[in-house]
Amino acid sequence: MSSRLFLGLTPLLFVSVVQANDCANATTQGAMNQCAAQEYEAADNELNQLYKQITARLKDDPQAKQLLVKAQRAWISFRDAECNFSASGVEGGSVYPLVHSNCTTAVTKARVETFKTYLKCEEGDLSCPVPGA
Repeated sequence: MSSRLFLGLTPLLFVSVVQANDCANATTQGAMNQCAAQEYEAADNELNQLYKQITARLKDDPQAKQLLVKAQRAWISFRDAECNFSASGVEGGSVYPLVHSNCTTAVTKARVETFKTYLKCEEGDLSCPVPGA
């Protein structure tokens, strides 16, 4: 029974690979919108992982941790407002999700780079808000 279940589920292991390949060749607006959303989701997941690493390093500094939370909330508001504005020219159109997702992905990837810089701080670097590992 378990080998049948395994064999039945094996094709599902390759779904994400097939979807990734489909994104490289997406030709319909719906497929391009979905692929753009997936790219944003991947960037957002990376950002969340880095955020967790930073908050872990700030565990002994509640004031700095609270400042990070405040900064991140402000950044989220900025990201949303910026991308709403950026995509406003195509609002209501079928391309809107693509344009909006491309913006949120780009802004999120920039934040990812900022977080990576924070995580590279050396011990004693007074210009860095995150202590070294």
